[in-house]
Amino acid sequence: MVKLINLSLVWSLFFNLLAFHLVAQQNMTNVYGRRVQLLNGKWDAIVDLYDQGRKNKIYLNKKPENKTDFYEYAFENGIRLNVPSDWNSQMSELKYYEGTIWYGRKFDAVEASGDRLFLYFGAVSYRCRIYLNGKEIGQHEGGFTPFQVEITDAVKENDNFLVVEVNNTRRIDAIPAMAFDWWNYGGITRDVFLVSTPKVFIDDYFIQLDKNKSDKINAQVKLSEKLANSFVTIEIPELQLKRTLETNAFGEVKTSFTSTEIKRWSPAVPKLYHVKISTQTDKIEEEIGFRNIGVRGEDILLNGQPIFLKSISFHEEIPQREGRAFSQSDALMLLCEAKALGCNMIRLAHYPQNEYIVRMAEKMGFMLWEEIPIWQGIDFENESTKKKAVKMMREMIARDKNRCALTFWGVANETQPSEQRNAFIRHLIATCRSMDTTRLITAAFDLVRFNKEKEIFVMDDPFIKELDVVAVNKYLGWYHHWPVSPDKAVWDVAKGQPLIISEFGGEALYGKTGEKDVASSWSEDYQATLYKDNLKMFKHIPNLRGISPWVLFDFRSPFRFHPTNQGGWNRKGLVSDQGYRKKAWYLIKEYYENNL
Repeated sequence: MVKLINLSLVWSLFFNLLAFHLVAQQNMTNVYGRRVQLLNGKWDAIVDLYDQGRKNKIYLNKKPENKTDFYEYAFENGIRLNVPSDWNSQMSELKYYEGTIWYGRKFDAVEASGDRLFLYFGAVSYRCRIYLNGKEIGQHEGGFTPFQVEITDAVKENDNFLVVEVNNTRRIDAIPAMAFDWWNYGGITRDVFLVSTPKVFIDDYFIQLDKNKSDKINAQVKLSEKLANSFVTIEIPELQLKRTLETNAFGEVKTSFTSTEIKRWSPAVPKLYHVKISTQTDKIEEEIGFRNIGVRGEDILLNGQPIFLKSISFHEEIPQREGRAFSQSDALMLLCEAKALGCNMIRLAHYPQNEYIVRMAEKMGFMLWEEIPIWQGIDFENESTKKKAVKMMREMIARDKNRCALTFWGVANETQPSEQRNAFIRHLIATCRSMDTTRLITAAFDLVRFNKEKEIFVMDDPFIKELDVVAVNKYLGWYHHWPVSPDKAVWDVAKGQPLIISEFGGEALYGKTGEKDVASSWSEDYQATLYKDNLKMFKHIPNLRGISPWVLFDFRSPFRFHPTNQGGWNRKGLVSDQGYRKKAWYLIKEYYENNL
């Protein structure tokens, strides 16, 4: 008996396979240390309000060839957008735009020198498809992590046409999901490179100080191909360390160096070493620091010594420009304000921020907490969403694992307990551990409550035992009333583990005066009182090992409706959207100066 073929199933399998092959590849380590041709600049753009561009195949960029031809689109002579940048801050008509925009530009590959060529995007927000010379060559989802696509066999020496279809529409299965307390910027928001490599190149490496030993550096290098018996040299000239090894069958080498001369990185002395990795055909260099990070009881240890984390959070946003931060000068502005505040750590909330910020922070002596945007409202029951989260986590760790400033991998922010949530986050933790056993794992919770019978603050979520360090967001004096006076606010949360207050604060409009005990005054005076009260409370948290006020700068948020005091801005910043310091800034500055 002949069975009828289920054509719909066949087509479904075909398109799933096609999508699998078009997904962007694993990223090479340290693209900024490679031979690149920058593709930044002005790109032509088409706003696609009704998502008709793919149907009309505008990625083909066809031109009329005879008298009867016409096409209802054109990249030329329309709008032009800066890359990198978000589209929302470039045109008033796009300020609130969520949807699809097509980016297009021509480029020649004559500057490229190598056997293989890759397109590398620092980030595109939020999902995109890449087309080269009329053919789709890659896809990516996730607005804050890099991706690459090999184009060796698809690129021409001259007159290539590159098209990027970008969509920032919020969806329930996305990360972040439908509602989040920051602006949903869309666009090609970070650098775009054409990367040239040899046929077999240094694809990945992980060089770091041993988790427990101060004189042992562990190193592993992987080639782009599974090529055995190829020589790889690792060298740290300042420490007079050099070793040449042969790759195994997987094209990998692993080794350890011992030196009593290693000067460890710290916020006080952010020492970095020049590291060279080379093969017969490839060479890459960069600056890498070495430090030990760990936990002992309720203490966080840096290089074996307890440290109190004087942190701050900020968004990847330049408030004065009302747009995404993307350049070295942007990074300098944000980090210098954190340095002036007296911080030794930055929580890069709530997503991996651009590499300029990460690398500059390391050089300036900031420890870093980096996380993917598992921020409330995530569909923890959706297997597809979990796979996206794992992919984002892998892309974040792969990019920044050689940055010694990276202290914490963050796996969630303000999530509600459930079996599905626990399994989802547990899977993320396992992903972190599989790639990097040296960093500390944390997550921020907003589940602390006041036990009236015992008159203490408690948190019942058993999941905190899965973490190295527990973090709590608690807005006493703003979203929560004080159940007792601040000097009597005793905490019994995460006993036996280090605890960080990862968010606290309240909103104030810069320059506004008012009653210091009236929240609705929106005044700097009330915000200052709120900060004073919280600082009093912190004295009664025995396992407190760090604080991170929310937030450094006022930032754009669609959550904020007050017409005179917010106007689409979250006003919790210690610094206003125009760069002016509020009264609470000086309180935190003094607190940090007194916690040496």
